[in-house]
Amino acid sequence: MAAGSGGHRDIGGAQVGDLVVRPMRPEDVETAEQISAEAFLQVDLAARRPGDPEPSRRPATRSQRWIDRTRTLLDTDGPGCWVADVDGRTVGMVTSLRRETLWVLATFAVLPGHQGGIGRPLLDAALLHSRGCLRGMLSSSSDPRAVRRYLAAGFDLHPQMVMTGRVDRAAAPSLRGVREATPGDLDELDSLDRRVRGAGRGDDHLLLAQTGRPLVVTDRASSGYVYVGDTGGVLALAATDRRTASRLLWAAITHSDGEVEVPHVTGANQWALRVGLDAGLTVRTEGYLGVRGMKPPAPYLHHGALL
Repeated sequence: MAAGSGGHRDIGGAQVGDLVVRPMRPEDVETAEQISAEAFLQVDLAARRPGDPEPSRRPATRSQRWIDRTRTLLDTDGPGCWVADVDGRTVGMVTSLRRETLWVLATFAVLPGHQGGIGRPLLDAALLHSRGCLRGMLSSSSDPRAVRRYLAAGFDLHPQMVMTGRVDRAAAPSLRGVREATPGDLDELDSLDRRVRGAGRGDDHLLLAQTGRPLVVTDRASSGYVYVGDTGGVLALAATDRRTASRLLWAAITHSDGEVEVPHVTGANQWALRVGLDAGLTVRTEGYLGVRGMKPPAPYLHHGALL
């Protein structure tokens, strides 16, 4: 399945009742961000358990990063980015990307109150961009409607865990060999991505570096990288082996003196769970990793949008 620049012609302008699914345009990006923020806030509210803090709206800095990332994806992967209009109002959006033989669903959201009959044609439009890809990945919430759509699209869903809390620094091992990444590391990082998830990231590494601090290990026998969030924790991680992955995870979570978060831990990455528990973090389940044509990558912690 190969998606060219004209791939959207199969659905572009198609109308279902008062619904029109069309390619995303640059002027749609800010509206798409608002739809995404509102939809995910509603998911967080629905998943809130007794005693949990009130979910907060997306901070302005994260909103701008979302907008900047989506504008980049619109430039590189326009045929994978779509919106849904009802009576002239944009109420749904989806972005996706292709990297070599891997298709990734980046963001998929519909405004609360408009889900009926909109999600499926939006996802179908984005899936046109997956033609020719041997593998697919997505990160799903626990929303039953999303779960049904992804299963119907051929994705296997694997529960995710998220680890949070203050790190017991006294438990940290030696971090010898962990250093700041340089532009000269990019080719090795891409080779590592091909080994672990079957496809390189390419310029997505530059996007990740705009939102997190990149650390690497490049020993003779092993290699790996981690992108550290502003307040510690992990945005994405990949390594050749569990020992290197554990060292990088420790480097990330000891970056901050405050609360840290390590999301997107699948059952295939028990090494991460052991690090988190040794560090004194608490664990809960949250959402799913969806994969098609592949197993959950390991040692690997995926990014929420760039996977």
